[in-house]
Amino acid sequence: MKPSIQEVIVVEGKSDTNVIKQYVDCDTIETNGSAVEDHVIKRIKLAKERRGVIIFTDPDYPGEKIRKIIDKAVPGCKHAFILKEEAIDYQKRKVGVEHATKDSIIAAIEKAKPTSIESEQIEHITKEELIAAGLIAGEGSREKREILGKKLNIGYTNGKQLLKRLVQFQITEEEFTTALQLMEEENQHD
Repeated sequence: MKPSIQEVIVVEGKSDTNVIKQYVDCDTIETNGSAVEDHVIKRIKLAKERRGVIIFTDPDYPGEKIRKIIDKAVPGCKHAFILKEEAIDYQKRKVGVEHATKDSIIAAIEKAKPTSIESEQIEHITKEELIAAGLIAGEGSREKREILGKKLNIGYTNGKQLLKRLVQFQITEEEFTTALQLMEEENQHD
């Protein structure tokens, strides 16, 4: 039996809708491109007010652009992230939610997190802490950010965006430290 999702899932196109609906009982709104027209934003706002929204875009530049546009216009939506390597069709050399496995799609939706509307309530991790943890401007920092993004379920970010995303998803100092410790432990076992 397919899991049923209360929130409306915002995706990029019909292919994403078709694949997601194979695995979960849900409704979707398609942006049909990275411009995200006003009428689509209005539908997303209404969906958020009535049922909640999960933004689930491709793990690439256009997908991130769409995510930012919607998050700015409709703050407080949940975000589902899938890793790039889980969303690649190697034969077609394409990246997208529609290429992901059932398990990856369901896990991403179940772990969706809302962005912070009132981020002042939480103590924030500093840029210095990110540098000290080897997540910015160091050898292997990109790989560490990928692993951290997976552990915290906030998706991959570049060095500049990491701090913003940690704040945006209200990642606490404790969650951050725990994820770093898990990364270290796993690294020692490899």
